[in-house]
Amino acid sequence: MLQGFEHVGMAASDLDRSIAFYCDLLGLRLILRKAAPRGGGELAFLDAGNAQLELICPSPSVTTPVRRLPNTEAGVRHLTFAFENIDIAFQKLVDAGVPVIEPPRDALNQEILNRVAFVLDPDGNIIELAQRS
Repeated sequence: MLQGFEHVGMAASDLDRSIAFYCDLLGLRLILRKAAPRGGGELAFLDAGNAQLELICPSPSVTTPVRRLPNTEAGVRHLTFAFENIDIAFQKLVDAGVPVIEPPRDALNQEILNRVAFVLDPDGNIIELAQRS
């Protein structure tokens, strides 16, 4: 029987920089950082409230930036984090110099979300900020 969504694993080029982005700017909490059990490098698990984000920094480190998927290709397009007030969260990211894709606006799927905004993480992954109604 399904208990819930557990975690997403994602490669990172610089673990310190990614932990700072996700923890210091988005508010996730570092719960484990250790040497990767296979192949060298490091990994970190970040608590996102109801699931976790696993960051994997292989050795040698990742050198190719994330490729944006065209709408005609299958794959993960973005990670979404829920906030009580996305305007406050968005401004914190802007003040920190995070690249913006789209500032806060009304969500297209009003049945689920009220407002959304989009930014890039340090490796170019699209991060959606979401606020429920």
